[in-house]
Amino acid sequence: MATVRANGIEIYYEEHGAGEPLLLIMGLGANTTGWDHQIPDFSRHYRVIAFDNRGAGRSDKPREPYTIPQMADDAASLLDALGVQWSHVYGMSMGGMIAQELTLRHPQRVRTLVLGGTMAGGPRAVIAGPQLIQQWVSTAGLPLEKAVEAGLVFLYSDEFIAENREFLVQRNLASSHLMAPLDSLQRQFMAVVRFNTYERLSDIRAPTLVITGTQDRIVPADNSRILAERIPGARLVELEGAGHGFPVEKRHEANAAVLEFLRGNGHGGFGPK
Repeated sequence: MATVRANGIEIYYEEHGAGEPLLLIMGLGANTTGWDHQIPDFSRHYRVIAFDNRGAGRSDKPREPYTIPQMADDAASLLDALGVQWSHVYGMSMGGMIAQELTLRHPQRVRTLVLGGTMAGGPRAVIAGPQLIQQWVSTAGLPLEKAVEAGLVFLYSDEFIAENREFLVQRNLASSHLMAPLDSLQRQFMAVVRFNTYERLSDIRAPTLVITGTQDRIVPADNSRILAERIPGARLVELEGAGHGFPVEKRHEANAAVLEFLRGNGHGGFGPK
């Protein structure tokens, strides 16, 4: 748990385990705590590197516009600072957008690519309905605990919330001190709005696994189907009934799928040896 100077900012990162490197990139406003259910499993087999994107967690939050390519360069610069020539890469939500750009901008750095709950952006993206967006925005004015509880519906299935409400609320409250400030969240959001890799997906050569929850309300599953169709040789895993928060809701199934994919594309896979 440390910070390093990378691409002109201080980036907070953590390393766990040993072996081939696996870079984890989290989503909008999120931070390394979002990988709590993945790091223990992954670090048994890999050198796991998790970090906070610019504008989030314990990394710097420069008061300037952010872009997804810029954040992909942050990730590449972090790998440079850590002496990592190449890595397996798993990006979740906005982190999946960053992972796409990292692969396109620095293809020699990415051995395998895992894209979770994400999209290619642009005019062909399948966007959540305006009613859901309005509901999400309305939670910003609530007291913290009520906002956390109200926000669960955007991430998880109703059944999972009913069975795990107290755990989910307490988990989010425990990391609430790391919440991205509103201005940084807005900068990340605008980076997402401007993001578009649709026409470039066929240029991705890294073996790719795409994972989605079939009940994802934030990034509908059709976006993952588009990615899997347009990235050469990509494999698609759909987690039945899971929401956008499938790394928590379906963690055992999702982690097993990722590990199986990585094992099949390790030493003999793409990238420098």
